[in-house]
Amino acid sequence: MTEERRPIPLKRLPRTGAVRPLALLAPALIVVLVLFGGGLILGLPQSLGYLPAAGMSKISLKHFQRVLFDPDFFSSLGLTLYVAGVSTLIAAALSLLAAMALVESPRWLLFIFQIPLTVPHLVIAIAMAFLLAPSGMVARLFQNLGWISGPGDFPLLINDPFCIGILLTYVWKEIPFMTLMILSALKNSGMEMLDVGRTLNAGPWQRFRYILLPILLPSLGAAGLIVFAYTFGAFEVPYLLGQTYPMSLPVWAYRNYSDVDLAARPEGIAIGIVIAVGVTGCIIASQRLARGQKRRGTVF
Repeated sequence: MTEERRPIPLKRLPRTGAVRPLALLAPALIVVLVLFGGGLILGLPQSLGYLPAAGMSKISLKHFQRVLFDPDFFSSLGLTLYVAGVSTLIAAALSLLAAMALVESPRWLLFIFQIPLTVPHLVIAIAMAFLLAPSGMVARLFQNLGWISGPGDFPLLINDPFCIGILLTYVWKEIPFMTLMILSALKNSGMEMLDVGRTLNAGPWQRFRYILLPILLPSLGAAGLIVFAYTFGAFEVPYLLGQTYPMSLPVWAYRNYSDVDLAARPEGIAIGIVIAVGVTGCIIASQRLARGQKRRGTVF
């Protein structure tokens, strides 16, 4: 007679499905928590006025009040929102067109398209300065071609009030990232739905408006929020290519923090915390869009 085997209770089975992803993500999560969480823990008391090195030990909200009620705050906030919003919108529109053009392209072309992802923003900003400055390569080329008589006739594209150099830098850098996010959704279900639209005799505009755009909008929105969050909190490109006044919020925070007068540091950290709150909100919104898209069956 064979011995009867009892079924193993489900509660005794190892839950490897939930443990394995957390174990794989643990190194990255630890780094993020240590750097972001540690910086927040160290910076928050200083933003509240606790800085013994500068003879400040009284906790208060006066530094946040000085920042938020400073007349320059809204100018800097408006400039930061303008740069982040305009660059994200331009990059999103061009990325949508690029994704539609690259969906059936060879791999080597897609590889070349991803090269800007490997170039740091700082390198691109320096390259833009050499290219677009009044004495840069483009101005010299125009002068040699006889289109302008001298560097003074070249339009101001660096340190200009419209932040054209900053916008060009961000757009060139972020288009590949957003395009890859859109391509993932387009290749997963977008092409099949377009074929269905063709069989139903839908025109090109109808296929784009009623089939393709609803499929891609969640990916486009999530990628756009990530790009917006980065450009809202980045300081190196506005620091090199932007005006001295008004300054973007990240540049203002950096200058206060690095000021030789330690009394200005709490205000710099307070500005940084305001930026961190805005960036965190964008990241949470992008994750909600991504989860909503997964529930609808499209992989982000």
